[in-house]
Amino acid sequence: MSMPPSPVSWRSLDTPLGPMILAAGLSSAGPALTGAWFVGQRHFDGPQAHWHHDEQHPLLREAADQLLAWHAGRRQAFDLPLAPQGSAFQQRTWQALQRIAHGDTCSYGELAAALGQPGAARAVGSATGRNPLSIFIPCHRLVGRDGTLTGYAGGLERKRRLLAFEAARR
Repeated sequence: MSMPPSPVSWRSLDTPLGPMILAAGLSSAGPALTGAWFVGQRHFDGPQAHWHHDEQHPLLREAADQLLAWHAGRRQAFDLPLAPQGSAFQQRTWQALQRIAHGDTCSYGELAAALGQPGAARAVGSATGRNPLSIFIPCHRLVGRDGTLTGYAGGLERKRRLLAFEAARR
């Protein structure tokens, strides 16, 4: 599988959980969302110098509209082309995360087992921490084996709020 190029267009978005940066690039299938990060989250240093700021980019506008509708409780899933960049294992992990239903949670170990690698809970955690599409790829739905909240690149308080939000709208 070939990797899409780095995001080339970006925009900012104010959300109820804080400001986000959305990024889009071209994949082999056409324009795709390649990034959605909370400002200040781990593993994201902000828009890169070679990115083009474009608040009117059609895909980024649609992503912003869908994300705001999700925050307003008017949508539980997203309908956008996604093209996150990562290793084959990260790609498999991110695809599996998308199968966790709105309002549900899964442990890192359960997800590792679902990937056919039951001993890879830590690797799942590492891949999840590098998820470049916060909320769109719902890594906040992963919890510890006993249900405790562990790791979230956007911060545990934000993860707590995301899970409570989804639980109230099941």
